Amino acid sequence: MGEFFTIRSKGDQFSLQFHKRSLYILISLMLVTFAVFLISLSAGSSYIPVGAVFQELISESEHAFVLNELRMPRVVMGFLVGAGLGVAGLILQGMIRNPLGSPDIVGVTGGASVGAVLFIVFLLGEMSVNWLPLASITGAAVTTAIIYLLSWKNGVTPMRLILIGIGISALTNAIVTMFMVSSESAIASKVYLWLTGSLYGANWQEVTILLPIILTLLFVSIFFTGVVDVKQLGDDVAIGMGVRVQFFRFLLLALSVALAGAAVSFAGGIAFVGLIAPHIARLILHNSFANLVVGSALIGSLIVMAADIIARTAFLPSDIPAGVFTAGIGAPFFIYLLYRNRKAMSE
Repeated sequence: MGEFFTIRSKGDQFSLQFHKRSLYILISLMLVTFAVFLISLSAGSSYIPVGAVFQELISESEHAFVLNELRMPRVVMGFLVGAGLGVAGLILQGMIRNPLGSPDIVGVTGGASVGAVLFIVFLLGEMSVNWLPLASITGAAVTTAIIYLLSWKNGVTPMRLILIGIGISALTNAIVTMFMVSSESAIASKVYLWLTGSLYGANWQEVTILLPIILTLLFVSIFFTGVVDVKQLGDDVAIGMGVRVQFFRFLLLALSVALAGAAVSFAGGIAFVGLIAPHIARLILHNSFANLVVGSALIGSLIVMAADIIARTAFLPSDIPAGVFTAGIGAPFFIYLLYRNRKAMSE
């Protein structure tokens, strides 16, 4: 027990257990995330020294407008999107017991894209942008339900779910492309930028909509730590300990869909973050769900913020969508996972 650090509520109604080594790694990840956060605020078409950025966080400086109105919302949005996608991928991989699982590969992100694009094309002029996350989550939920129904044959096997998810993802991409081509040029341009996964134009209104959604869902995820840790021992053991496996599996799936749908609602299809972040988290952290939730959130945020730094600075004056760079990293990683798991796929 000396290797663990336990947080308990009064009356022991709720407790969280962190592996001590993992706790030190998580603290290091938080410091690295804060450093990348500062660098991201500093980088851009006009360089602002990190010292001036740090001063602005404490008291107003001469760079207040650029930092507070242009860069800060974009960086905070990147942090929230990365955290949401990282944890959504973690939950999904655990649910389908397949290392290839991630919201964009299985088709969840594609469904969210359809919901968001339909909202942008048909409803954005009549309804507030505040409803965009709901439209995105609804699209993700409907698509996930379709994938599960098509995958069901005396149960759902992970590989069948992956393959059908890839097919549905291609279909959703075709639907989105059709709406983009048939829409007015201004709307089509907005949809195209959204699809490539860009944080360009993020503002405080969008951040204030997304912030409570993502933070609430992340907080709820941690509450499932006990159930998930027991479930890792196997369904039979979990049932024997009184865990309602199917009920909690449904809740966790709904949580993953909500996280993925909310994350892509404003930033668009930033790919492969939900695939990469959980794998890195499992590699460096103890296999407790609480550790992995926090680790996947931080690593996902780091990936998105780092990709956005490159997107804004590597090809000045052009601003390349961050999704281009996450896909550039994620696609080879996905091929590597396919190669590593080729024996399991052939069975």
